Amino acid sequence: MHSWQKPGPLTIQAIETEAIRVPLDRVYKGSKYSMQNRCTIITRILTHQGVVGEVYTGDTDEEQSAILKIIHNELAPALVGMDVFNTEGCWEAMKPATYDILRDRGVVMQAISAVDTAIWDTVGKALEMPLYKLWGGYTNVLPMIAIGGYYGQTRDELTKEISQYIDYGVLGMKFKVGGVTPEEDLERLKVAVEVGGPSFRLMVDANQGYDLQQTIRFVRLAQQAGIELLWFEEPVRWYNDKRWLRDVRLATGIPVTAGQSEYRIDGVRDLVASGAVDYCNFDTSWGGGPTIWRRVAALCAAYSVKMAHHEEAQVSAHLLGSIAHGTYVECFHHNRDPIFWDIQTSPRPLKDGYYTISDLPGLGIELDRDYIARYRV
Repeated sequence: MHSWQKPGPLTIQAIETEAIRVPLDRVYKGSKYSMQNRCTIITRILTHQGVVGEVYTGDTDEEQSAILKIIHNELAPALVGMDVFNTEGCWEAMKPATYDILRDRGVVMQAISAVDTAIWDTVGKALEMPLYKLWGGYTNVLPMIAIGGYYGQTRDELTKEISQYIDYGVLGMKFKVGGVTPEEDLERLKVAVEVGGPSFRLMVDANQGYDLQQTIRFVRLAQQAGIELLWFEEPVRWYNDKRWLRDVRLATGIPVTAGQSEYRIDGVRDLVASGAVDYCNFDTSWGGGPTIWRRVAALCAAYSVKMAHHEEAQVSAHLLGSIAHGTYVECFHHNRDPIFWDIQTSPRPLKDGYYTISDLPGLGIELDRDYIARYRV
């Protein structure tokens, strides 16, 4: 048992961080971006009562140093001495860091996200309760999909990748499109259909790579080929996304997913209120942490929009499992995200397409110190 005695305060003594960068086996190319490292930030909350929260969040590379600077120079001084059970007060204490108009608020929100997630992990550990139960406890088992189909692979390499997802035991995959013509992307997608078989669930993700007409053409081609798509994620470009997302839904009937590129709750509000999405995949590590994600989930419930989550299965599983309108938890191929598969000593059980959430306190994350030492920045 902890020295902390319920129900007294649990006060923040200090905040520690470690940045991790793991070189990947190759460059991974989406429609309009590429990535060669997998990164994360470990955030640790130390309390005067001896309870320690510890999480890893985010995948930002170049902005890592800026995020760490914000955590240590602005967020930590505002939080030391505060009670972690006052999660709302802690978030409000961090909010002034977003007021500087001369810097990227998205980077600030990532810093707040890391600390907010660690605060919640501390709360769960103090109460000796997994967070999915603390937040609502709807289910501890979620369907899992993989994210893949990156550009630059031969047909044989793509075939091998999809075969490995089947070996992992995921239910299906989110396939990358939007980087070439709709006709070329359809031929790439057909590989996943052939290898995965009729029970392999497929979504597509253009990362805002198409315009409206290209999106509609791709969907029509897929429908003519008899390919069932569970959703189309971020199909259209940023400069007219809300109207075009709505138009994709109305013109094709395909469910649309978006929200990961929004780091502000008002941005999600406008997506939902404009009828632009069927699924919202707001990212807790980009948008302000679980405190804000749970507000977004409540907003979406009011509009009958289902919740997904962009990556970050170690956190997203607890969030999605806590609500009735949560859907798929996501992972990558081991080569694309070695951190998720290797940084934890605690198991990540996946069987018959379903992921079981840890019943350990908090987020249930137990970190491999040797792995961290090997890839610490």
